[in-house]
Amino acid sequence: MKKVITYGSFDLMHYGHIRLLERAKKLGDYLIVGVTSDDYDKTRGKINLQQSLTERVEAVKATGLADQIVIEEYEGQKIDDIKKFRVDIFTVGSDWRGKFDYLNKYCDVVYLERTKGVSSSQIRSEEGKIRLGIVGDVERAMLQKIINECAIVNGIDISGIYTTRERKDAQDVQETGLEFFREYDGLLEESDAVYILSQPSKHYEHIKKAIGMGKHVLVELPMVLEMSQCDELFKYADENKVILMPALKTAYSTAYNRLVLIIQSGKIGKVLSVDATCTSIRDFDMTSDESWCGMYAWGPTTLLPIFQILGTDYVKADIYSSFLDNDKKFDSFSKIHFLYEGSLASAKVGAGVKSEGELIVSGTKGYVYVPAPWWKTEYFELRYEKIENNRKYFYQLDGEGIRYELVEFVKSIKFGKNSYFISNNLIKNISAISERFDKGDITELI
Repeated sequence: MKKVITYGSFDLMHYGHIRLLERAKKLGDYLIVGVTSDDYDKTRGKINLQQSLTERVEAVKATGLADQIVIEEYEGQKIDDIKKFRVDIFTVGSDWRGKFDYLNKYCDVVYLERTKGVSSSQIRSEEGKIRLGIVGDVERAMLQKIINECAIVNGIDISGIYTTRERKDAQDVQETGLEFFREYDGLLEESDAVYILSQPSKHYEHIKKAIGMGKHVLVELPMVLEMSQCDELFKYADENKVILMPALKTAYSTAYNRLVLIIQSGKIGKVLSVDATCTSIRDFDMTSDESWCGMYAWGPTTLLPIFQILGTDYVKADIYSSFLDNDKKFDSFSKIHFLYEGSLASAKVGAGVKSEGELIVSGTKGYVYVPAPWWKTEYFELRYEKIENNRKYFYQLDGEGIRYELVEFVKSIKFGKNSYFISNNLIKNISAISERFDKGDITELI
């Protein structure tokens, strides 16, 4: 029996896929089809798949052409599979010509001509790209990151940027090639969705106006500075049938999500403490209405693991801050102590102080250690009393998580359903802490 193997994502199964499988089938007597997992696709740069792994496997099954289906999960698996299944022929589309010549050492390699004019990427693009407007006085470095990630993610075109700053920033924007808008209405008219990065005190008006004009919204947390406004905006978005989604890149990264799932599965026992730290040292422009203080810049990130692991039903929260200004708007350092029933948590943030940016989750059986900068982690450890039981986990992170956030936004718009990564309740509780800080319900460090 002559065995043939081929691999692919098989996203949005189309005629080109079917023709490839038919021709692969004719090369032998038994066809094995490898379907790439979501995580492995991310490592190969395919981060905007429209279908889940299950859906893609079912689509391959439905063709009736595969005698066996395997899941491709890691680099080098092709060699393992060829050896394990005693494969005679490896085949793939001609657009990969030369890429897999190294497999000739293990079997025959055949490149099949692709069906011209048909591809999953083309199908996705034909569905129409989302025109995404950027709102806020974004630092040039951050703006360039967003531009770069939007170029990678299928289905997004940047329509322009709305900012209130004067000439220097206008020149920075023009150098990126983006259209520059002085009026918010002008940007909204040219956009299907907006990415709001303005100062948190302006989020409410920017979100509400965008929703009222039928635009989808991706907004940096804290979403608003009054907890009561959250429910109003969630309801308004539902009424207008638009997506209102939080932008917090850590929440969408693979490593972070895996560590939360591992903790929830009981691997370290009952969690007694969560300690998260995020700090940086930067210059404050205290004359600008757009500068973010330490609590707004870092608070949502540190609160994410605390609320997702321990929940939001804490007994009390005490906030301590050190300020740079007399108006107590710019904190160089803040620390929040949470008391839960049977557990504790601390969130340490600073935009004018430096500390080890690690995340430690302590449990009755062991603990999770995530080294700095934990919010951009590709790696974490489970540590136990017996060192031989320790486990290390590695996951690739691309684009600092921004691209995964954008991919989820596109998917949410397409399917008309909000992402599950961050709950509305968590968003509300982040706003509640931000509201307390904004209203001065804190203890000042003197």
